[in-house]
Parts: sequence; structure tokens; C-alpha cells
Amino acid sequence: MKKWLLLTVISALVLVLAACGGKEEGSDAKSADEYTADKPLIIKFSHVTAIDSVKGKAADKFAELVKEKTEGKVKVEVYPSSQLYGDNDELDALVSGNVHMIAPSVTKMVKIDPRWQYVDMPFLFENDEHVQAFFNSDVAKDLMNSDQLSANDIKGLAFWPNGFKHFSNNKNPLVTVEDFKGLKFRAQAGQVLEAQFKTLGAGSATIAFGETYAALQQGTVDGAENPYNNFDTMKFYEVQKYLSTSAHGRLDYGIFVNKTFWDSIPADLLTQVEEALTEATTFAQELAADENAKSLENVKASGVVEVYEMSQEERDVLKEALQPVYEEFSETITPELIEGIEALK
Repeated sequence: MKKWLLLTVISALVLVLAACGGKEEGSDAKSADEYTADKPLIIKFSHVTAIDSVKGKAADKFAELVKEKTEGKVKVEVYPSSQLYGDNDELDALVSGNVHMIAPSVTKMVKIDPRWQYVDMPFLFENDEHVQAFFNSDVAKDLMNSDQLSANDIKGLAFWPNGFKHFSNNKNPLVTVEDFKGLKFRAQAGQVLEAQFKTLGAGSATIAFGETYAALQQGTVDGAENPYNNFDTMKFYEVQKYLSTSAHGRLDYGIFVNKTFWDSIPADLLTQVEEALTEATTFAQELAADENAKSLENVKASGVVEVYEMSQEERDVLKEALQPVYEEFSETITPELIEGIEALK
């Protein structure tokens, strides 16, 4: 936490110096009249997924809506596919003010608050309706408005869904606990995911999303866990033989901004930008289910991946086997958050 607070101080100093030396990218802006289509306020939006992913399309939609609503006075520069920063760097970049907006998998926020690991808890969410109920709940709002985020000069604005995660690998169809034993999986950073794979008798390695294809291709890891859309758009079907429809966890994104920068945007422009974000969020939520369904069909049509359709009974057996993860992490993530999510079913 000390590291993050130090970065916050640095970020604040940078913004103050920028204000003294001139107006740059909206810092210390006084009026919307200072910005024109020829000299717009720039919002740098960095993310790690492909342009044609759910997040990529929603980010571009947001940029389009901002341009339209502000008549070009605000320009969102979208940097997809880790062009600016990868998984391991984008949060630092946000805190230091090098980018203004990111859309990381919410698990990444564990650096600041361990409760964000809720999304990795196996079989916590029942279906898409349950997930949407959570996004709209006071439970979710409390996370987005936490003191931990504010203390690090971060403001949470919205949730963008991606979808349920499913196991893939190169050795055999993954159905029973026995099928996982001895395999090694790519995982995002986080103790919950480490515990998940350990409980299944498998190993895990923390690998940046942009490096996952190469790790699978080279055999550094045997498998991974992804929503259908990521599996499709990142072409993981080229380097994986088996996909099981486990729907065991979630991969969802949070829209986070540098608070100092965001609060400096002129009020009338900020209203228009946030209206654009609300519409882009609705777009992302409607798009995710459709894109994941299409991606599953694409994967099946590729003819190179064997898709195993898991039954609810098979999923229930895996869920029971993974209960030790709840015993280990319920206090860290807090019973209030886990029970609050479960109550929304």
C-alpha cells in the first residue's frame, strides 16, 4: 500500500506542475470553451485485448460516443492489445497519470484491495442474470467507491462484462478432478486462482494476457481459462486441443480512471463523457452474451478443437471439489461480499 500511496503523491505533483506550465490533456481545465475539435481534451484509454474483442468494441464505441456528444471537444485515444501497457503495467500507468483510463480484469485490483478476487471464486455466479444483478447492486457500488481506490487516486466508474471462463488444454478433455492432475495452466495473478488449480491437483503460472498464446504454443503451460470470446479473438484455438464448457469463474472488467485527471474535466464536458460511458456500458453488456455465443460457434466450426459440453451434474462435482477455496479465502474477500453476491441469485 505504501508503494501505491507514493505513486499517488507523484501523480498529484505531476498534475500540479502541468497546471503551472500550461494546460496538457485536460489537467486543470477551467472551461469547456478552452477545447475545440482542433485542440481537444485527450483521454488516453489503454487496454490489453484485441480490437474485435468485447472490450475492444466497447472501448471504440465509447470513443465514438464521446466524439459525437462533445462535438469533438474531447477525444478518446484507445490503445488496444497492450500497445501502451500490458497486464502488469497498466495499473501503475493509471496511478502515475501516464494513461487516464483502463479496463482491466477486476482481479488486477487485488493489488489495492483483496476483495476484488471475488470474481475468481469458483462457481460463485450462477448465470448472466446473476452477474447483471451484481453489477447493478449496492454491493458492487461499495467496491467501486471504496476508500482503497480513492487513496490511490483511482475512481471506479462501471463494470463491463466479458463472460464465464472455461477450461482448455492440450492433453485431454477436462471433466473430472482427475483430468486436471499434473497439468499446468496460465492464470492471472492472484492467490485464489493459485488455490483453485492446486485444489484440482494442477499447477499454475502467472503469464501476461498478451503472452499467453506464445506460452501455450511453446508448451510453457498446458492450458488456460478464458471466456469463449477471448479464446476465439486471441486465436487460442490454434494452440489448444480441448475446451470444456465449465463456466466455473468470471472474467469481467472494471472501468477505472485517474481521479485527479477525471475530476479536472470541465463539468459540462464531464457530463457528456459520462453519458457516453453509460451508453457504452449498456452496449458492452448487450454485446458480451452475443459475442460469446458467436465465438463458441466459431471455435466449434474451426474443426481443430474438441468442445466438451459439461452437464450441470459434472459442474456440481467440480464445485464441491473446490469448496476448500471458499474455506481459505472467505475471510479475505469477506463474508459480507460473498454472501451479498450469493443473495442476488
